[in-house]
Amino acid sequence: MHNHGGEIYSHHYKLDYSVNVNCMGTPASVIEAAAKGAALSAQYPDVNCGELRSALAEFQQVKESQIVFGNGAADVIFSSILARKPGKVLVPAPTFAEYEQAAKVVGAQMVYYILKEENEFRLDEGFLDALTPDIDMAFLCNPNNPTGQLVEKKELFRILDRCAENDIFLVVDECFNEFVEEPEKYSLIKHLEQYDNLLILKAFTKTYAMAGLRLGYGLCSDQDFMAKMAECNQPWAVSIPAQFAGVAALKETEYVAQSMSILREERIFLKAELLRLGFRVFDSQANYIFFKAAADLKEACGKRDILIRDCRNYVGLAPGYFRVCVKRHEENLELVRVLEEIVNG
Repeated sequence: MHNHGGEIYSHHYKLDYSVNVNCMGTPASVIEAAAKGAALSAQYPDVNCGELRSALAEFQQVKESQIVFGNGAADVIFSSILARKPGKVLVPAPTFAEYEQAAKVVGAQMVYYILKEENEFRLDEGFLDALTPDIDMAFLCNPNNPTGQLVEKKELFRILDRCAENDIFLVVDECFNEFVEEPEKYSLIKHLEQYDNLLILKAFTKTYAMAGLRLGYGLCSDQDFMAKMAECNQPWAVSIPAQFAGVAALKETEYVAQSMSILREERIFLKAELLRLGFRVFDSQANYIFFKAAADLKEACGKRDILIRDCRNYVGLAPGYFRVCVKRHEENLELVRVLEEIVNG
């Protein structure tokens, strides 16, 4: 159920391409801040995440009351489902599995809008028609995981308006937004006040390579819904090390800029190399690449101590679809070398 890649605790590996965190690794300032927090482990964490909340509100230009924190974005997904208690949930497929897993906790019926390979797995007009009055909640991942495809803001507005007409609460997952070119073109954060049927998911996990610290958050203008989410949350969901680390991470603007510079070049390089090797490569705009190859590619890579993400357990995908993150050039060269060795037998 929890197969998301990152099987480093059960597999010997040299390079892990199966998870999508920042290729530059965790900033030194974040590690130092987390260590300071760990030294205070005898204390309970601040239930309200006061310092972190203030810093994040300023960083995202939102009200402090519009922020809910969690033990990673996955935690916020579960608390949103528990707060809403939907009877029927709509998701595109393929997409991030945690939406469905959370919905199952409350016994919600899942409705899948199947994305088509011939359309590069992009969301199309038909999704609007799927937003019928019997749907209580819908999820969109933008850019989508695992495909890396984006939905532009004008289309998001149409979806939000249709959701408002039919009393559907929309959750938009922007956890990979920082990795796309011109992220503001696809983010709804500046429009939070316009829609009280919207929850935006964000996380420190991917942007600042903080997966092990577990720090995510949601943004919403509906204060009644936020109060319900708070009731569904455990009181100390965010540890002291994670709170300290989050405050430090928000100051790492140069780190994020350098990361994007590396990603921009390496994403182009890796896409071109995968195409050269004969794989069917889709136009991912995130820090990972989605492609199609022989169904046994994961096993072949594993024998060479390279972990990649087999996407066959995503709803809507058959065996033969894979996802690899974008790393630094030397590491990407090693991945290409291994893939070339496999392709050429």
